Amino acid sequence: MAEVLGWAVLIVGLLVSIALHELGHMIPAKRFGVRVSEYFVGFGPTLWSRRGKETEYGVKAIPLGGYVRLVGMIPPETAVKPVRGTGRIARIIADTREAAVEEIREGEDHRAFYHLTWWRKAIVMFGGPFVNLLLAVLIFTGVMAVMGTPTTPTLTVSQVTACVPAVGASDCTAADPASPASQSGLQAGDTITAVDGVEMTEWEDLTAYVGARPGEDLELTVLRDGEAVTLDLTPAERERAVTDDDGAVVTDASGAVVTETVGYMGIYPEIAMERSATAGLAYTGEVLATTADVVIHLPQRVWDVARAAVGLEERTTDSVMGIVGVGRVAGEISSLEAPGYTIGERVADMLMLLGGLNLALFAFNMIPLVPLDGGHIASALWQAVKNAYAKVRGLPRPAPVDVARMMPLAYGVFALLLVMGVVLIYADIVAPVSVV
Repeated sequence: MAEVLGWAVLIVGLLVSIALHELGHMIPAKRFGVRVSEYFVGFGPTLWSRRGKETEYGVKAIPLGGYVRLVGMIPPETAVKPVRGTGRIARIIADTREAAVEEIREGEDHRAFYHLTWWRKAIVMFGGPFVNLLLAVLIFTGVMAVMGTPTTPTLTVSQVTACVPAVGASDCTAADPASPASQSGLQAGDTITAVDGVEMTEWEDLTAYVGARPGEDLELTVLRDGEAVTLDLTPAERERAVTDDDGAVVTDASGAVVTETVGYMGIYPEIAMERSATAGLAYTGEVLATTADVVIHLPQRVWDVARAAVGLEERTTDSVMGIVGVGRVAGEISSLEAPGYTIGERVADMLMLLGGLNLALFAFNMIPLVPLDGGHIASALWQAVKNAYAKVRGLPRPAPVDVARMMPLAYGVFALLLVMGVVLIYADIVAPVSVV
């Protein structure tokens, strides 16, 4: 049930994001006088629609996107240079142009999108991605201002593990010995103030002191319900990998991981949360930089996912995911059962996931290839270059950029996106990414 709830929250959040994205296109288009004939969320068969003064609004069956139909995005033959040739590509261009021209009502050619100045075209096409960027900023800012962001581990115990798990494992088995913390009587909510009479002020002080004393009898002083309590604890011996100052695992000359024996208690600390009204903007920049890097290297990333799907390599936790993978992550978050993991934290994590998806929509849509918004923005900027060149040379105003000539490329890009979507969905099923 919890996983179903996670899927429901994800789908509703995405639909709202998509709906607002399309409003980001429609509102400036109408303000600039362009006729918008359709505004739909989803693709495929229409589930519901209502016709307004001049726009049909509705919802379609497949919640994987949306669109607004801006009348006159493609200029007629009389406004552009003629297309040479009679082959398949020329036919595609001609058919696309004919369908676009048919949408322009008699006497309303002045309301066609292609008549807009280049900067107005750029505003209309950037409006959608900008809404997703704004939503991400608002979501991140809201969560970090209300819930806060994790900063440093404290000396308060959030969870006591039941056992000393085997090296490399996280779950307990029947063969694992009980953890020293559980044997000593440590409880969630206890705050460790001293060990062997040595005052502890930071989590690092505690881990360094205990880690250096495996097998030694220690005396812990903890604060429980406002009272000091003394507990006896003997840290278990546990092997761990040695890391350098940068956190990288150290290996010897043969390539084997260097390990060390440390003292292990079996506790997790509470993490201090810091509320900030400005942290959301900084976090947006960090995530956007990471997302942009993923988009830039998208072909290689998808290739790695395809290899993981057929068992040629392991799928990493930072792997690109499709809608199925994102839904699975949402389900894991909603169904996660962990001590101290409150409903508020669960909602916050779901919102952060939604904010990340909006940033992904922004970055992906800004790819300068039609049919994506970035492709239309690029064509508007190319119009600006043409206009500037003509003005400097004293030439007549150039014809509008002929978007119809880009349709063969648009179909190719659409086919690649379709293949990519199928690969990601398949990989998300057979080699899923897990975040918990």
